[in-house]
Amino acid sequence: MHRASLILALLAVAPLAPAQEPTIPVPDSIRSEGTPAIPKSTAAALGRYQNIRGAGFQGWDRGKPRAVYVTTRFADTLQVHHVPAPGAARRQLTFSPERVLGVSPRPRRDQFLFVMDEGGAENYQLFLQDRAGGEPVRLTDGRSRHESAKWSPSGELVAWSSNARNGKDMDLYLASPAEVSFRKLLKEVSGQWNVADWSPDGKSVVVEEYISITESYVHIVAIADGAVRTITPKPAEGEPKVAVSGPRWSKDGKSIFYTSDKGSEFRRLARYDLATAAETWYSAGTPWDVEAFDLSDDGTLIVAATNEDGLSALHVYQTATATERAAPTIPTGRITGLEFRPDSHEFGFTLDSAQTSSDVFSIDLDRGLATGGVGLLERWTESEIGGLDASTFVTPGLIRYASFDGRQIPAFVYRPAAPASGPRPVLIQIHGGPEAQARPGFMGRLNYLINELGIVLIVPNVRGSDGYGKSYLKLDDGFLREDSVKDIGALLDWVARQPDLDKSRVAVAGGSYGGFMSLAVQTDYNDRIKCGIDVVGISNFVTFLENTQGYRRDLRRAEYGDERDPKMREFLEKASPLGKAANIKTPILVVQGANDPRVPLSESEQLVAKVKENGVPVWYVVGANEGHGFARKPNQDYQQAVEVSFLRAFLLGEGAGGE
Repeated sequence: MHRASLILALLAVAPLAPAQEPTIPVPDSIRSEGTPAIPKSTAAALGRYQNIRGAGFQGWDRGKPRAVYVTTRFADTLQVHHVPAPGAARRQLTFSPERVLGVSPRPRRDQFLFVMDEGGAENYQLFLQDRAGGEPVRLTDGRSRHESAKWSPSGELVAWSSNARNGKDMDLYLASPAEVSFRKLLKEVSGQWNVADWSPDGKSVVVEEYISITESYVHIVAIADGAVRTITPKPAEGEPKVAVSGPRWSKDGKSIFYTSDKGSEFRRLARYDLATAAETWYSAGTPWDVEAFDLSDDGTLIVAATNEDGLSALHVYQTATATERAAPTIPTGRITGLEFRPDSHEFGFTLDSAQTSSDVFSIDLDRGLATGGVGLLERWTESEIGGLDASTFVTPGLIRYASFDGRQIPAFVYRPAAPASGPRPVLIQIHGGPEAQARPGFMGRLNYLINELGIVLIVPNVRGSDGYGKSYLKLDDGFLREDSVKDIGALLDWVARQPDLDKSRVAVAGGSYGGFMSLAVQTDYNDRIKCGIDVVGISNFVTFLENTQGYRRDLRRAEYGDERDPKMREFLEKASPLGKAANIKTPILVVQGANDPRVPLSESEQLVAKVKENGVPVWYVVGANEGHGFARKPNQDYQQAVEVSFLRAFLLGEGAGGE
């Protein structure tokens, strides 16, 4: 038989091997271990969700009558854009491969200061940029961490905080961009001091000394000689500690405004009279935190945003009388970045909601008054959401469930709108911080899990979360750390009682402190979950405290406890997931940035090595050019594709996954 005839005969009786589905390449910046090849079909299905954008308000252009700076992403990272009018086209002003993290417009100039780091390492540098273009000028050393930069009223000087002296303490510095040689160590400090505002006469700055989220103090520092006047002194022995934040100078220079939880569970807006030391309280009747505020240039109005069960509400006060006036209605959502436009009663802000990505808005409190209104709302940006129908994004329901000690724990539950054929799988997503709060804002890429995979997403605010009063905030401090993990155990009980939820298909995920929580659930409740995801999470509190960056160490000890104390060290070892890693018998995905200054790479490396000994699937993804979470779009896209593949394999049971 001829060779060709033989081949045809064999093909006639032998089944054809299935065609191998094309896969996506692993980005060069990613080290991926144990993960299977990701099919192109998975990446294609995610494409629209990966092209959701948002815009953040970064301040009014001080050189234009009415224009704003925003940050948004059109390539791989957030960059600065200029918007000359509501709804106008955005013009990109910075073009770095690195992310821009903040913008400070320069008074009386067509320039702005922006903040940028390299590779996610959070050694923030300050750059000066002309709005017209040209190369940005770096004002800082390129090595240390520089933050909280504030312009003087004249725009001649800039003050900021930096750990340049010893890598630990955030001292106060002063410089003049017009004189490159002029740089001054204004005040050498111990700990974390952040510049908050300049006095109207340009002779002083007001700063916040941050000890922890429940303890901070306000000082005035003289520009001439660094002399300090303490506005909110430390309490006497036995008296409760107080958190004071966001200090701002009154326009007449006679008072300091700030938020404080003095005598209250919540942070209220106060005015401190510099002559008499008397405090006037503005929001005493509001049982929620004031999380942002600003004063109009003429000093007559204050606008404040409160956090009310996770949603933002606006309040407007008459400065002189501390009386509240009618406030404009805003779309339901979450507000950040309040700032009045110079010489006006118009303020800008960022707003996002469950159904809208973050965008920039403004309200002019003077417009509309003639017709009985209380202000005109205008939208400056309208960010693209990948061609998706925003109305399909689910608005969550707020529940409260009883934990082990009877305490009610709030959680947001995102249930898919599409009909279900039976009980749905569940993903419990735990926020970081721990002094943070899960809020019903825009879920972005997580909407894919809800809309396309039919997963119920539950986002709890376990004890220790912000937003519910300082007593709740302290419930996980020090030796109470494991109580927050028990809150997730109680949530698993709640899930088991819901007829529409499948208690046999539950996954847990979290980032940073939420990564610790995810790991802790995987070690303490492993028989009740199918799999877990840990993103830049703490695996051992002792090694974390020993290896986190020096400028952060004491801040974290105030929350977790001091590992140098033998009794506390013993407890921290006991509470850490690493010592119980043998209990992880279900698949795990670990994601880590190689340059993370907060939770070092070593936290994930040691955890992955331990769990591999258990013989369970371990997927491990490391971003070589990333820090505390992935910020670059190609890396984010790959991470999401891996996470979706992981959940489909091990939560939904659609495949065996990797080894």
